[in-house]
Order: sequence, then structure tokens, then C-alpha cells
Amino acid sequence: MSTKTRATRRWVAAAAVGVLGASLLAGCSADGRETIRFTFSKREALSFMNDVVAQYNASQDRVRVEMDSSGVDVVSASFVRGNPPDIMLANYNYEVARFVQRCALSDLSGTAAAASVREDLQPLMDQYGSCAGRTSALPYSVMAASVIYNTQIFDQLGLSVPTTWGELLEVSETLKANGITPFYGTFKDDWTVAQGWYDYSVGGSLDVLDFFDSLAAEGDQVGPDSSVSFAKDFTQPMDRMLELATNYTNADAESRAYGDGNLAFAQGQAAMYLQGPWALGEIAKTAPDLPVGTFPLPMTDDPDDLKVRVNMDLAAIIPEASHHQDAARDFLEYLYRPEVIEAYNESQLGFAPTADAPSPSDPRVAGMVPYYDEGRIYQGASVLVPKTIPTFNYAQAMIFGAAPETTLRTMDEDWSRLAFRQPPASTNDAAGEEAAR
Repeated sequence: MSTKTRATRRWVAAAAVGVLGASLLAGCSADGRETIRFTFSKREALSFMNDVVAQYNASQDRVRVEMDSSGVDVVSASFVRGNPPDIMLANYNYEVARFVQRCALSDLSGTAAAASVREDLQPLMDQYGSCAGRTSALPYSVMAASVIYNTQIFDQLGLSVPTTWGELLEVSETLKANGITPFYGTFKDDWTVAQGWYDYSVGGSLDVLDFFDSLAAEGDQVGPDSSVSFAKDFTQPMDRMLELATNYTNADAESRAYGDGNLAFAQGQAAMYLQGPWALGEIAKTAPDLPVGTFPLPMTDDPDDLKVRVNMDLAAIIPEASHHQDAARDFLEYLYRPEVIEAYNESQLGFAPTADAPSPSDPRVAGMVPYYDEGRIYQGASVLVPKTIPTFNYAQAMIFGAAPETTLRTMDEDWSRLAFRQPPASTNDAAGEEAAR
């Protein structure tokens, strides 16, 4: 082959790459449709969402959706580069909410999707901060969590689901007297302590939304003389948490991790387990026919105080920097079609956030349905603080023997320092910008 021929072929190849690059930058697919990038963060549901994307792409000839499951770190970097995804379904936490606080997300308030969402969920979204005048994120999947219990053990001993603190202690004593471990503890993993023991104890004892709103209002004045504080409001919940953890768990709880707990509970080694519905699939791998149910952990002697912990497992957002806003909104509306959003949540044991959605049909989560339907829900106290306050570690330290009074005073000091260093991003987020760093 001559030098001239090789040079000509290289020029043609380079030109082809240039044309392809220009096409991609313009957001067009090979068939001329507008291409949008869709980031989806829940890996265990990728198969389901890949099918949704394929069905959407086949349903019309204007927009083509390309799936991106590269993860939150890559997404964060793409915002910095000015090339974020066109639409995202992501776990709603401080990592995502920092884009809300900085008004980096477009307003979705005028969409049919927004109109379909339950109004009582918005205050929970706002706990992470907001951008004035905008609906920056829409809940897509709400995950409810509470006590998982072995219904067969309860039935064999004639036990009823407890609805008060006193009844919970009676049930635990009866189980213990019959040689059954009441609760299986997995204290080796700090997140299991925080998500279950700490969050359920706090959420069952006080109004979490009101507490954090009041804490935000106190700002850097949180301490012994403030109207609310961790030391003042969390002491009794922590004392009761420790009473359960000390007297009614497996002897080796401090050395047991999440995987150990799933296996042990599946094998009938305990009657109750403080985990979310994500554990149910793991339990079923060992004992697919194990009869289990759920109920909120009672922490007071008033049944009206019963609530279940929730988190916004997925929220829909469209970045302001997207160059394909209309196309992204078209796909957003498709995602919120009842047959799509309801099927997704049913498949994941989640609760659909839309006003007219049916309740989950799986009997394992049926015990939480009345509370979700009635809005008797709270977000976990462990995730409503910036990560620079090591709440998971503090919760685990208390389980391991650290004095709650001392630990909670330290949390007050941490909060006050953060609020002093960084003014609040909103009335709902006393240290929101710090959380985004």
C-alpha cells in the first residue's frame, strides 16, 4: 500500500470520527432522534429499568434514551464539567440535594408527574434543602422500613403485634422465657445500628420533622440552653434503645454483621429484626417460605405515636444544564405513567409516591401500609445530618457502651460548630452547604 493511500485512508477515518463526534454532541442518534442520557442509581433494579427504557424508545420516534449507571461520583464530576445527565433517578440524600440547594436543577412543578405526587411528601423532600420557587426533585420510590418479625413464632406463642412500649417489653420477655432471642442484632455494621436501632427509636419517640426544623432554627446556638438539642430530646429514645439492645438481643450481636443477621433470621434464630425491606430478598434466598411480617417499633405507651421510617429511595431530577430539557421531560412523564411507576415500586417492595397508587401487594410489607397511607411516616434521624457529623459511628458507640448523655452532647457541639462555620442553605438545612462539600 502506498504512503499516499495510507494517508488518504487516515484522513477519511478521521473525518468519519469527526462527523460521529459532532452528531453525539448535537444529541442525535443514528436514526435522527434526539438522544438523552438517563442516569439510574439503583443497580439491583437495572434489569427492570432497562426494559422501561427499551419500551419507551420503541413507543415513539422523537427521543432516544441511553442508560447510564456509572454511579454518583461520576455524576457529580459531570456537573462540575457542565455535562450532567439529562435526567436522573437517584437516591435522594445530601449528595443529590446539594444540587437542589444550589439551584442547579430545573423546575418540575408544571409537569403532570409533579401533579400526581402526594402533597404530604414534599416536607420530607424539603428536609434536605430547597431552591426557592422551584420543585427541583420529585419522589419516585419511597422505601418504608420497620420491624421484620417471624409471624410463625408469634403465632405459636399466641403473641400479638405490640403497639406500645409496655407491650413490646412483654412480648420480648415472653420470647426470652421460651428460649427465643427477641431481636437479632448486627452491631458490627454501624449502618445497621443507625438505620434500625437509632432511627426507629428516635422516630417512634418524637416528631422528627419538627425536631430538625427547630434544630435548624437554633443554628449555632444548639446546646444546653437551646429549645431543642440531641442531648435534650434524644436521651430517652437512646435509653430505651439500649434497654432493648442490652437485654433482648443475641449474645454475639457486637460481632455480627448484616449478612449474618439475614442468615440467622432466615434460620429462625430470632423473632424480630430491625431492617428494611431490602433484607427480605436476602432472607428469602435461605428461607423462601419463611412467614414474615412488619410493624413499626413502639417506643411510647401511646399507639397514636406509631410511625414507619421512610427514605426517598429514588427521586427524579432534570439538571438545569441539560441541553435536552423537553426531551427529558417527555421521558419523565413516561416514567410517571401509573403502569410504569406502580410496577417499578411493586417489584422493589417500595411505595409509589403518587396519590392514586395502590398499596404494595406483598404480604411481607402489609403491616406498614396503613401507616404510609395515613402519612404516619418519618425520615431517619441518622441521614438528616451532614456526613461530617459521624452519626453512624456515634450510634454504634452508644450500642457498644458509650454514655448517651456524653455522645449526644458531642453531637450538639458538632452541629453548632457546623452551623457557625457555614450559614444555613435554607430553613430546613442548618448545615446544607457543609454537607455538600
